[in-house]
Amino acid sequence: MLDGIPGGAIKAGRNPFAYFARILDSADIRIGNLECVIASRGRGRPERKPFTFRANPDAVNVLKGHFTALSLANNHTGDFGRAAFSDMLDLLEAQKISFFGGGRNLAEAHAPLLIERNGLRIALLGYNEIFPRGFEADHDTPGLAWSEDEQVIADIRNARSVHHADLVIPFMHWGIEHEHHASARQRQLARAMIDAGANAVIGGHPHVTQDIEQYKGSPIFYSLGNFVFDGFKDEDNNTGWLIRLEVDRSGVHRWQLYVARTDREGIPHPVSPRPRSCWQRGQGMKTVCGDSGD
Repeated sequence: MLDGIPGGAIKAGRNPFAYFARILDSADIRIGNLECVIASRGRGRPERKPFTFRANPDAVNVLKGHFTALSLANNHTGDFGRAAFSDMLDLLEAQKISFFGGGRNLAEAHAPLLIERNGLRIALLGYNEIFPRGFEADHDTPGLAWSEDEQVIADIRNARSVHHADLVIPFMHWGIEHEHHASARQRQLARAMIDAGANAVIGGHPHVTQDIEQYKGSPIFYSLGNFVFDGFKDEDNNTGWLIRLEVDRSGVHRWQLYVARTDREGIPHPVSPRPRSCWQRGQGMKTVCGDSGD
């Protein structure tokens, strides 16, 4: 979320991702959830909701330095209307930052973002199911990909059968704010996505971290909590996770978790330079976790 105090830090020439730059920049693919609109249009005409976030276009330059792709599927990228949203798409494309979970029409919003690295074809999908639903894309209208179970399942299957993806990873904006455990709704859909062919599920929105589950050998991170985000006082709201996945054609064979603590300016700092490392062993795909120095 690059408005507010983090936006002020960017305006002053600071980089809110600086403390995680080494970890981010060492990855082949770097993905984030963009929890605001970045635009020059729309100022003064926000949606009628308690909180609206609009970042200065200069924020795109900071994102370009650290991210390969951004999910737009959340309840804030539509805060200043469709003109501002379209501005953001233009800005991201001009800086060659890929995006998914939103687009200029319904088909583009639901299309997988395909990234090829080291011989692997990876499909990224994004969905929002936090109201208001009014910013959903239509056949000829820009907006977000809304989370409807049948459509989500169809998109995952199409990513494999039509787009020939080796791996499929959906990013979900879901759950109940400030709840530390995933809801029955989240668990049902996450497992259905893996049954349909997803290799991992990554979620956000509750503003706290939630539980991690392994289902049929695939990890589900129900909520990564807050990363760059100001305005919270409690420690659980100022804690987030950066997840590093190691993948091959069989799926995720190892993952690492870095804990972030957000300061008063909404800027995250690593709690430790050493991640919590987890990997899968044996035919039963048991998860083994421990501290790692790599």
